[in-house]
Amino acid sequence: MPKMTASRRLMGEMIAEAMAMFIIIGMGDSAACMYTLYDPSPYKQAYWGVCIAWGLAVTIAIYVTGGVSGAHANPAVSLAMAIFRGFSWRKVIPYSLAQVAGAFAGAAIVYVMFSPVIDHFNTVNHLTRAGDGGAAGVFFTHPGLAITPLHALMDQVALTAFLMLGIFAVTEERNILAPMGNSGALIIGLLVALIGASAGYLEAWALNPARDFGPRLFAWMMGWGAQALPSPGNYWWVPIAGPLMGGVIGAAAHHYLILPYLPSKRAAELPEPAIVPQP
Repeated sequence: MPKMTASRRLMGEMIAEAMAMFIIIGMGDSAACMYTLYDPSPYKQAYWGVCIAWGLAVTIAIYVTGGVSGAHANPAVSLAMAIFRGFSWRKVIPYSLAQVAGAFAGAAIVYVMFSPVIDHFNTVNHLTRAGDGGAAGVFFTHPGLAITPLHALMDQVALTAFLMLGIFAVTEERNILAPMGNSGALIIGLLVALIGASAGYLEAWALNPARDFGPRLFAWMMGWGAQALPSPGNYWWVPIAGPLMGGVIGAAAHHYLILPYLPSKRAAELPEPAIVPQP
């Protein structure tokens, strides 16, 4: 087999990153539709199910695409990897664009499947897309009860820092307690679910600029207009800036506060010393 050129490899990685986000949004926003659009909702009394759905979507996306691109599936991850893990800076923007494109496509397939239900929900509740933002929350995030955009920014910084701290810990080869083999994808998915279960009602736990902006752009094109972009309170930038800042903070916390105290790779690979019975 001829050696793959750098441009062809980058193209494959971008396709993989787009596919990862397509899976995450295709499944995650579908769960949001199940939660929001149906009465009675199958999830209203079992919110953990929504969190697990999002988490498993992340897990499956990693298993499908991780062997090609590393399955960043998040511009905040790509940025943190470039700063602290030697990821190529020239790939950060291509990866991010691919992630947004995949999220856009994921929102499109959700719309194809659920558009009649969205229209029914808005009709029954006397809502419009552009005027009231009817059902917009199935696509993109927004502040919850008593949350201002500025407070949401702080939340997204903190929650994405938790996410990135966990990702860096799970994927660090010197961490002898990290899951072995390919089970790291499951743990990362559970971490996403945990964050959603812990704080998802604050502003729907975006944690990912592509996760929010791709579907937001799609919704803007499909008639939600100013409810999507720039959104009430000019909120659209919060799920972009917050995760980018929080991702760097979480990665830095691992890099400076945990990594220096982990055993060296050689020490981590050495067998435990034999216990010699004492006379």
